[in-house]
Amino acid sequence: MLAGCAVTPSTIAEQPTTARPLPPPVNQARNGAIFNAATFEPLFEDKRARHVGDIITIAIAENTAAAKQNGSSGGKSGSVDAGINGWFGNPVPRSRFSASSDIEYEDEAAQRSSNNFTGTITVTVIEVLSNGNLVVSGEKQISFDKGSEFVRFSGVINPDYVRAGNVVPSTQVADARIEYRTNSRLDASQVMSILTRFFLSIAPL
Repeated sequence: MLAGCAVTPSTIAEQPTTARPLPPPVNQARNGAIFNAATFEPLFEDKRARHVGDIITIAIAENTAAAKQNGSSGGKSGSVDAGINGWFGNPVPRSRFSASSDIEYEDEAAQRSSNNFTGTITVTVIEVLSNGNLVVSGEKQISFDKGSEFVRFSGVINPDYVRAGNVVPSTQVADARIEYRTNSRLDASQVMSILTRFFLSIAPL
């Protein structure tokens, strides 16, 4: 019964949204005082995120636009002209009948949509694939007087695209899932369950 009252927005981002670093092996190989294969990092490279638990900043810069337009038209016309000069061989007064019709139609439709989403979110490496790509996921929550805002992100990053400061633009993330939702009363009405609406109708907050 209480679970039906939850109005936290669902998510399309990969779960979990964070991961702890993997513990070091119990039996570490003694490689010497200078070189250690378990903690080796290239000497002439920045400290890029490459392990589970490392963090990466995603610069969200999504701008999409789509337009669709179509139209159709048609027409049809016809006429009939007939007359009677006789009836079973007997002459009758000349009579003539005529009829005409003209039908035309035209239909036009246009549709446009655009989305613009900018911002930053810091995510955590939750898995390192066999080819070295990084699976990342993260969540940011901002609370206000009337509710909370949820910004979630997940995707797969090529470590070669990681810039200085561990920053990656969202346009270079594969399988990117970006969402922005809130749990305010206005937006909660769109995601709450039927049971939740029943309780709110009896005892509104």
